[in-house]
Amino acid sequence: MPAIVADGLYKVFGKRAQRGVEALKAGATKDDLRKDGLTAAVIDANFTVEPGEIFVVMGLSGSGKSTLIRMVNGLWEATAGDLEIYGENLGKLSDAGLRRVRREKVSMVFQHFALLPHRTVGENAAYGLKIQGINKADREAKAERALELVGLGGWGGSYPGELSGGMQQRVGLARALAAGTDILLMDEAFSALDPLIRRDMQDQLVELQQKLDKTILFITHDLNEAMRIGDRIAMMRDGRVEQIGTAEQILNNPANDYVSTFIQDVDRTKVLKAAHIAEHPPAVLGAEQGPKAAHKLLRETANSWLVVLRRDRTPVGVLWEDDVARAVRLARTQLPWSSQHEMPVVPHDTPIAELFEHSAKHLSPLIVVDEQQRFLGVIPRVTLLTAVGETQNETTTEIQAITTTGDARPGSGATAVAPRKEGEQA
Repeated sequence: MPAIVADGLYKVFGKRAQRGVEALKAGATKDDLRKDGLTAAVIDANFTVEPGEIFVVMGLSGSGKSTLIRMVNGLWEATAGDLEIYGENLGKLSDAGLRRVRREKVSMVFQHFALLPHRTVGENAAYGLKIQGINKADREAKAERALELVGLGGWGGSYPGELSGGMQQRVGLARALAAGTDILLMDEAFSALDPLIRRDMQDQLVELQQKLDKTILFITHDLNEAMRIGDRIAMMRDGRVEQIGTAEQILNNPANDYVSTFIQDVDRTKVLKAAHIAEHPPAVLGAEQGPKAAHKLLRETANSWLVVLRRDRTPVGVLWEDDVARAVRLARTQLPWSSQHEMPVVPHDTPIAELFEHSAKHLSPLIVVDEQQRFLGVIPRVTLLTAVGETQNETTTEIQAITTTGDARPGSGATAVAPRKEGEQA
């Protein structure tokens, strides 16, 4: 069952808001409604958030993202449409039922910490449990465990004023975790923090998600933040959802000119991963095959190297044409494994920006593998440089230098390929 489902969701402020919804459905604009004293904050929003997903709602001020999260939290009732939390329609619940859902299934992390200054860190972390009626001993134990999860073990007796901004936000996150709800709602939770602290909090959120498998609805106006932490991203403008997709889908296939313009300054080398630019070599060699088979493949593909794979598709190494030619000339029956070049292996989810150090150290192409260390593809140096040139919408002089020195001959893997989905077999 999905954690959150929004179906045809509208939120219009003002008298006769329902009439505004009908006007929007008939083609009216936000400006048209404004003339009648109505404000359309969310317009026909449709999305599904799966359990364990970090779903980011991204938009500028006035896009409707904060209104949307307040509707999910049950603070504001939808003007039209349905909003479900684990199958329960919020619009059909009684006041008591709505309070139960908010108490048992949803926790909120606020932008400005929302800590009680006269209560200790431990008391703040346990505050939601106190509201739930949990006894003191149990709530203190749960609060301490939550504080340890966010790196604040031992700080329970301190007061918020004694903590830095980043630590205070960790207390807010601990309070949400201590409540034990399945869903965390985070409204611009890191935007008040300094850049370095903000990045640390983003890292910690991703690490906690891997441990706890919470469902997170994260609101932000920062596209780089959205791309960095989101499993999927919903791009909003003027109350409407313009596009929903992974960071890679949005970067590679923007839905319209607005999205395309919005993402044009994103550093794609920090978003796109090795698997997205990996390509399959013209041929691979089985580890049990000999020099003659290797020589035949090199001749047929006009390539200068071969990736050698075991039967389970795990890589053994990279064999070069000089090694093969020497083995054939000396009439050897086995390939000279001792003369193989060092094989640089990178995980499929390595950001492109981190591949340059590996590539600079090795003549061999980078070997991309999945979680089971199975071969997915290769990234020759020229392919890496070409990918960077494409993300910057320019052809670099480095690429021109390489392609004119013969590295881009047929079969060398120098041609760009369509990005792969993460984990997809090459």
